[in-house]
Amino acid sequence: MAIIVSACIQAFYGSVLNLINLPTSPIFGFVDGDRAKGSFVYQNHFANFLAVSISIAFGWLISELKTTRSGRFDFRTFILGVFETLISSKIILRLAIVIMIIGLILSRSRMGNAGFFTALIVVSLLALLIYRNPPRMLKPLVISIFILDLIIVGSIFGVEKVKQRIEDTSFAAETRDDVVRDSIPIIEQHWLTGNGAGSFYTVFPQYQSVPYSSFYDHAHNDYIQFAVEYGVVVTGLLGLWLLYCLWLACRTMYLRNNKLYKGIAFGCAMAIVHMLIHCTVDFNLQSPANTLLFLTILTLCWLVRYLPSDTHKIAR
Repeated sequence: MAIIVSACIQAFYGSVLNLINLPTSPIFGFVDGDRAKGSFVYQNHFANFLAVSISIAFGWLISELKTTRSGRFDFRTFILGVFETLISSKIILRLAIVIMIIGLILSRSRMGNAGFFTALIVVSLLALLIYRNPPRMLKPLVISIFILDLIIVGSIFGVEKVKQRIEDTSFAAETRDDVVRDSIPIIEQHWLTGNGAGSFYTVFPQYQSVPYSSFYDHAHNDYIQFAVEYGVVVTGLLGLWLLYCLWLACRTMYLRNNKLYKGIAFGCAMAIVHMLIHCTVDFNLQSPANTLLFLTILTLCWLVRYLPSDTHKIAR
């Protein structure tokens, strides 16, 4: 609940400032331009914070879905079930997801949006395969995210601008791939121990082949930056730990009967997949807020896998 409330506040604050087009934010004095940032300095960190939080909210919403199935398919019952899911006591949680997706779209983050919807598709398909008794409204709920949130709400708040930014992306204009290329020699020379935490912005200029249009104090690729600063061994161990947490989330969805734990495991898996995608082009784990949020989600992977169930509360 704390994750969702904080993300809703961020999304609402960032969206309102972007829509009323103030020259600077009234609290922090940041220049937002045409991209929502919330209280973040960097709009892609804002997008990552929202995408990870939406994942947890979506997992919680899934845990509230019914898993009972009727003997035969009835179209009328199916339609009533869809409206019961979208217009019910869960409406507050559903509206929270809509608010956060609006903020995500207004951030204009290319990989933030692409990574989130990719993670939603991947983990939803995975859940349909490994859930022993998947919620009967899971597929309609996922479809509603794309139809209601992405197409309808997105068209109102400018999702076409995100699409245009993705289409206009060119390796010739981007310099992030050059940063990755010039970072490889650093990794090769210091692959075992790295150069030390937080050293990228001082070490990288020595290996920079040509001047860039801006100064890179981060690699805009967490995999590269971790390898430069901590070495390949530590980076590999952290990667294995991350994949193990993803495995725990998948095992929870497969083995446990507690609906809340299974739903949160879905959200955790979705957040991890999104982070794995988004970190290929940004430095989200260099932001303290995003790092602490992500560590909390990794902790939830362990809790939902091994925490004892309260049989009285899950008897439903």
